[in-house]
Amino acid sequence: MNTQGTSLKFQTKKRTSYFYTSKIYRLTSKILKMQRLLFIIPFLCLNIILFAQLKSPDEFFPHKRGENFTPHYMLVDYYEHVAANSAYLKLTEYGRTNEQRPLLLAAISTPENLARLDEIRQNNLRRTGLTTGTATNENIAIVWLGFSIHGNEAAGSEAAPQVLYELVDPNNATTKEWLKNTIVLIDPSVNPDGYSRYTEWYRRYANTILNPNPNAYEHLEPWPGGRVNHYLFDLNRDWAWQTQVESQQRMKVYHEWMPHVVADIHEQGYNNPYYFAPAAQPYHQFITPFQRDFQVEIGKNHAKYFDQNDWLYFTKEVFDLLYPSYGDTYPTYSGAVGMTYEQGGGGRAGRGIITETGDTLTLLDRILHHKTTALSTVEVASKNALRLVQNFTEFYQKSRNGQVGEFKTFVIKGTNPQGRLKALTALLDKNFIQYQRAGKSGSLKGYDYQNNREIPINIAENDLIINTFQSKSVLAHILFEPKTEVVDSLTYDITAWSLPYAYGLEAYASRERFDGQRGYTLPNYANNLTSVQNPYAFVATWNSLNNARFLSALLKKGVKVRFATENFEVENQTYNAGTLVITGADNRKMPDFVKTVTDAAQQFQQEIRAVQTGFVTNGKDFGSSSYGFIETPKIAILGGEGTYNNSFGQVWYYFEQDLQYPVTVISAQNLSRMNLEDFNVIIMSEGNYTINDALADKLNNWMNNGGRLIAIGDALRSLEDKKGFNLTRYANTDDKSAAEKAEQQAELDHRFDPFAGQARRYIMEDIPGAIFKVKVDNTHPLGYGLPNYYFSLKSGTMSYQPLKNAWNVGTLGKDLTYVGFVGTNAKEAMKNTFVFAVQDKGQGSVTYFVDNPLFRAFWENGKFLFSNAVFLVGQ
Repeated sequence: MNTQGTSLKFQTKKRTSYFYTSKIYRLTSKILKMQRLLFIIPFLCLNIILFAQLKSPDEFFPHKRGENFTPHYMLVDYYEHVAANSAYLKLTEYGRTNEQRPLLLAAISTPENLARLDEIRQNNLRRTGLTTGTATNENIAIVWLGFSIHGNEAAGSEAAPQVLYELVDPNNATTKEWLKNTIVLIDPSVNPDGYSRYTEWYRRYANTILNPNPNAYEHLEPWPGGRVNHYLFDLNRDWAWQTQVESQQRMKVYHEWMPHVVADIHEQGYNNPYYFAPAAQPYHQFITPFQRDFQVEIGKNHAKYFDQNDWLYFTKEVFDLLYPSYGDTYPTYSGAVGMTYEQGGGGRAGRGIITETGDTLTLLDRILHHKTTALSTVEVASKNALRLVQNFTEFYQKSRNGQVGEFKTFVIKGTNPQGRLKALTALLDKNFIQYQRAGKSGSLKGYDYQNNREIPINIAENDLIINTFQSKSVLAHILFEPKTEVVDSLTYDITAWSLPYAYGLEAYASRERFDGQRGYTLPNYANNLTSVQNPYAFVATWNSLNNARFLSALLKKGVKVRFATENFEVENQTYNAGTLVITGADNRKMPDFVKTVTDAAQQFQQEIRAVQTGFVTNGKDFGSSSYGFIETPKIAILGGEGTYNNSFGQVWYYFEQDLQYPVTVISAQNLSRMNLEDFNVIIMSEGNYTINDALADKLNNWMNNGGRLIAIGDALRSLEDKKGFNLTRYANTDDKSAAEKAEQQAELDHRFDPFAGQARRYIMEDIPGAIFKVKVDNTHPLGYGLPNYYFSLKSGTMSYQPLKNAWNVGTLGKDLTYVGFVGTNAKEAMKNTFVFAVQDKGQGSVTYFVDNPLFRAFWENGKFLFSNAVFLVGQ
């Protein structure tokens, strides 16, 4: 037997079998590869087609970058163009402005990341505890870039298309590498209405040939300017309060993402170099070491690029991290690294302006600088994605474990007026701050906000509990802390804002933990009017802004309303002065009277009772002159040149949005030519008015005939020492002389002060924003519905001694109670002054508000105080 041959044949057969098997395998692999290729080719072809159609901003717009400002609709068109022609962008419209312009959010990353974008977003939310589940260890950084929250700081929005293109440009390998582990969220125009107001005005009035002279008309934007939104609010002060529609919609989508890095992109005075992080002191004490250090890392990366281009910049000055409602602080208090970037320019700069150095700062310069810092931010975030995610996760772990701050429980008494509690819980909901019903009685030691002292706290079942063992612990602490620790008194904004003061609530802060029950809700509205047929009168409480909404609705329907000027008791129920009394007798000619009142009560959940008699058991009967008749206000608001846009906007917003009550806006400059008889209420929002003797006489005659004037803040200066107005800074000549001598002595004492340290000396005279406890005469209509005190947010040093021949309703004594920073000399000037007062004028009156009660629309108790002035004072 030839074993060798057999073996050879077997081997040959084996090799042949392997050959055929291998050939089949290779053929099969080719077929599979071809199938995969056939699947991929359309995708690749689509991308090639998309990229081929993708245009740069210079190719898309009718002007090259920096040659002109881009209308908002063109910005929107460009972002939609990129979304239609790039696989690296997912575009969402998250809302609309008051003027119905779209608010956009662009999510930019690799196609692979965008395919699972919602999964990445949800996983990030699990780290915060704002949604259930356990987060995976996926280290994708989320960066939020917000451009031009101040609309006339337009270089931000002009840079937004450039930044977008750099990120999606198929030829930019660097940015594609960043996007592998980064989601970039771009809001290209945070304030479209303001941006449009500025850019449309500029495009309409600027010279075709650039004129960089700062005195040229194109550099002198008219009132109200594009900085503000439709209602003339500063959106960069509205992140926490969310009074404006832009903020409300933006913060919803913000909380759907909870980014790790946030850059809020601004402009400042055109002579300033570029500012970027790290921020200036004061830093709030809750800002973590990582957040501080990462600001430095980002700043150094920006500096690298600015150094290469010989661009000037500064850091660690002016822009601090304290006030919680900024575009850098709010994200910081929500776990992100929040930063402000400020390019020199703003509304004065136009397309180009001559600076103090003699150089011309161009719009193109400003765009390039913003593009550089925006991309640098993405770069640093991408290179540090793991650290960002780890520290973000740790931030929320500590929050949920109650490892932040000294206070563990904030107690809001359930006996507070329901309207105020409703307003507070609405704000907490907007900020995703959890709250509970106590559900049981208990006792703690804690800080009494009203009386500025530590006392035992008795907790009742219906009290509202804010436990700081929660995801939003840091923000809850900051919004409720009784006193903000200010490391450096040179701060950019107000230094006190605590919500119990703003909302006029009995509240306490405890270092002890109290666990309430989930699912706090306000008591169900007890509508006891459903079976009412023909009551003698309706009696409605008056203690919150919600009551003013109810009253506004009735007056608009033509219902006649009175208010009590004394306490009274009827049908075994006691009522306070200010209570609304709506009688059938006054409304006997109104066929649907009962239905109108009951419908409004249901709509506003007004605390109201129907009574069958006007005979009271204590106090005065309903037919007494002790019940003032509310004449329906016909209101004019002074606006336009000379008024402060923010203050005017706050008054306008109060009527149109808070009350839905009609008003007429008239130009302050036309006041002397107006027929004042068309109105019975005129409101002087803050501003610089020119009141000559003739106009003073006109106003006095109007008030003597029943007109009611309301003056706010700096508007008082124009009435000071004017004919017919009792407003003077000093009560008598001796006080005036003493003040002048003290001022002269201070000037002498400071003659040899060193040049250095002048800013520190200046703040001795300043009140950047502090809360003062005011003594209130709540027997006067201006004080109805308030206890015998009110907390006023004072953001300036204007002061007047109590007035002669007037009602000094809200006053400060010689012993001041306040929170926040107050300069030493400013504190002395506040002693023995009035905060709000009323001067009767014939059949009318003038109400003086030294402090603005409508400040930024978040001082809820101030809105109620202002409602007294509008509806009750002088009636």
